[in-house]
Amino acid sequence: MNAVPTPRPGALQPPGALAPPEAVPPPGVAPSSGAPSSAAADGDAFRGDCPGRTVLDHVTSRWGVLILASLRAGPLRFYELRDRIGGISEKMLSQNLRVLVRDGLVDREVEPTVPPKVSYALTSLGRELSDPLQSLIDWIATRTPQIVAAQRCHDLGTPES
Repeated sequence: MNAVPTPRPGALQPPGALAPPEAVPPPGVAPSSGAPSSAAADGDAFRGDCPGRTVLDHVTSRWGVLILASLRAGPLRFYELRDRIGGISEKMLSQNLRVLVRDGLVDREVEPTVPPKVSYALTSLGRELSDPLQSLIDWIATRTPQIVAAQRCHDLGTPES
């Protein structure tokens, strides 16, 4: 038998060698040493090694904010979310929902019908997060005219009034 030897922990592997399956993180997940860093304990998102930075990216992405805000009113089916969020493709919606479910912010419920009915709702963590996100969305809606005016002044090279 030609068994593939498993490298001992910490051993250097030649270029192109495959890592053992348990050492390969799932797609979209940064590799980890297994030991929590001080940034993880501190929750300091300004540090590059803080796991909160990944959550920040998921939550504050364009689609993440809109998905979480859309689910504030209650559970929605996939097509309802897609129709509610103008401009999102089914692929992007699916990818973002998968990430938010993994993060524990969104719950995915499948009803065993033919065809299966799948709905999405905020978890308790997601509901807790939705209030500040809605405040951000409200602030943007209120201040957009001022921001657009500032952009226009900047682009024309004139000072703001």
